[in-house]
Amino acid sequence: MDIKDTARPLDGAGVSAFLRSLPAKPLLLGLGEARHFVGELGELRNEIFRNLVEHEGYRSFAIESDCLRGLVVDDYITTGAGTLDDVMERGFSHGFGASPANRELVSWMRAYNEEHDEKLRFFGFDGPLEYWAESPRQALTALYALLDGPLPCTMETLDALLGPDDRWSNEATAMDPSQSIGQSADAQRLRLLADDLVALLDTQVPRLSAKDRERAALYGRTAVGLLRYHYWLADASPERWTRLSALRDAMMAANLRAVAEQGPALVFASNLHLQRNKSLMPFGDQTLEWWSAGAIAEAHLGDRYAFLASALGTVGDDIPSPDTVEGILSTLPWDHSLIDARRLAEAITKPARRTSHDFAYFPLDPAQLDMIDGIVFLKQAVRLKKLG
Repeated sequence: MDIKDTARPLDGAGVSAFLRSLPAKPLLLGLGEARHFVGELGELRNEIFRNLVEHEGYRSFAIESDCLRGLVVDDYITTGAGTLDDVMERGFSHGFGASPANRELVSWMRAYNEEHDEKLRFFGFDGPLEYWAESPRQALTALYALLDGPLPCTMETLDALLGPDDRWSNEATAMDPSQSIGQSADAQRLRLLADDLVALLDTQVPRLSAKDRERAALYGRTAVGLLRYHYWLADASPERWTRLSALRDAMMAANLRAVAEQGPALVFASNLHLQRNKSLMPFGDQTLEWWSAGAIAEAHLGDRYAFLASALGTVGDDIPSPDTVEGILSTLPWDHSLIDARRLAEAITKPARRTSHDFAYFPLDPAQLDMIDGIVFLKQAVRLKKLG
C-alpha cells in the first residue's frame, strides 16, 4: 500500500470524511498537540473547529487549561461579559491566553454566538495546577455559596482552615514534599468538609438551575481533586510522582466526561494527555507509568471517543530522519495532511522513532500507531517560545 492511499489533504471535507469513517460519531474528538505553542497547529485547529460547528453539529470546545479559569471565557462567549483583553488574561492558564490562535478562536466563538440562538460553549479541562497546585479556596467557597443550609460548617470555618492562599500555591512543593501542607490537620479537615459538601450537593440538585448544577458539580470535582493532589504533594514515598501524574489526568478525564454531556466537543491538548495507551515518562532513576485522560475517557465512552494525534515534519533546523514516521509522512505532497493512522501502520514496515533536538516535542511512537484514529501532519512548522 502506498502511503498516499492512507492520507488526504487536511481540509473541511477531509475532516468530515474522517468522521464518517469512524464506527460512531464521537462525543469527544481529541486533537493532540505534539508540541505546545506551534502557531500553525493552532490555526489549523481553528479551521477544524469551524468546520465541525458549521457542518457536523459540534457546539463545544475544550482545551488543556485551568477548568475554573475557563468559566471566564465561557461567560464571555455566551453572554459578552468582560472584554476580550481581560478574558485572554484571566481565562487561561499555562500562558495559553497569549496565543494569537486562542485569541482568534475566542473572538470567533463570541461572534458566532451573537448571531445564533444555539450557543457555543468553551471549557478548560485541566485542574488548577501545574506540578504544584493552587489553593482549593475558589472551588470550595463557590460550591459552598451555591448550597442551602443546614451546612456542615460556616464560611468563616472554611476561611480559617484554608488560611493564606500562598501556603497552598507554593511552587517549591513540586520538588520538596516537606513544604506542602497537604497532609496537615487543616487540610485533612478540609477533605472531610469537601466530601460533605459534595454529598450535600447531590441532595439539592432539584433546587438548582441547569447552569448552577453544572458549575456546582465542577466546583465539587475540583475541590476534592485539588485536596487529594495536595495530599500527595506532601508524600515523600517513591510513588509520589506516579500518583500525582495519574491524579492530574484523572481530574482531566472527569472534566471531559462532563463536557461530553453537553454534546459533541473538540478537545485540544497534548498528545500525551489524549492518547489511548499508557503514559511512560523517565523521571530520575524511575519510569513513571499512568493512564492518560484520553485512555480513561475512552474507557467510559467507548467508540464515542476518537483521537487525532498531531505530528510535525521540519521545525527550523530539526529535520526528521527519512526512516521515521515523520520522515515518511514528509514525502506526502500536501503541506497539511490527515492520515488514517491504522492504515498507515499497515503500509509502513518497522519505522524508527524520531529523535528530536527539541525536548518539548513528543515524536510519534511507531508501535502505537494502531492506537490512534488519525494523524494531523504539518510538513513544516515554526517553533514558538512559550508566550506570556
